[in-house]
Amino acid sequence: MRRLRNLPGLAGKSTRPNLEEFQVAGDQLASKKISQFCLRLEAKQRLRLNYGLTERQLVKYVRIARKTKGSTGQVPLQLLEMRPDTIIFQLGIASTIPSARQLVSHRHILVNRRIVDRPSYRCKPGDIITIQNRRTSYNAARGESPPSDEVADHLTLSLSNMGQPTGLVNHMVNRESVGLDINELLVIEYYSRKA
Repeated sequence: MRRLRNLPGLAGKSTRPNLEEFQVAGDQLASKKISQFCLRLEAKQRLRLNYGLTERQLVKYVRIARKTKGSTGQVPLQLLEMRPDTIIFQLGIASTIPSARQLVSHRHILVNRRIVDRPSYRCKPGDIITIQNRRTSYNAARGESPPSDEVADHLTLSLSNMGQPTGLVNHMVNRESVGLDINELLVIEYYSRKA
């Protein structure tokens, strides 16, 4: 976690590294040549830890990407960005993806007026996401929406007359609106070399 810091999905989590350990580890890394395997593994770990996935779940998304048409690297990112926990985080309703996942698994999230309790549910364009009888975040408790530049362009956030945030999925996410700085092709290459 220390090495892969600055993950947007874990922005609310604070890890306080020991500075002496960090300097020693940095000196060791600077003296060693980083292998191609290490680059691919680090990209895979960044993706996995940002979205809070297990290894099995990430392998499943990569297999789906291989079977579908389109860019094999972008399809897993699109699938991960269309999960309800990621959408709730992108809307600013929850501060981190793990807290958004907890809202979903505790049955506080409605997709098209139906309770969704699986964070792996795939949302589609046109889906309406609402919160069921709960004020979740600081912005929602104050009754204001986050600034429009913080909400991804494939989503729209509005407040209902009760002050509850409501999100709308406008279209499938494109690569430019994904906030994670990662080379997704390295993840695909990691799994193609293992298979």
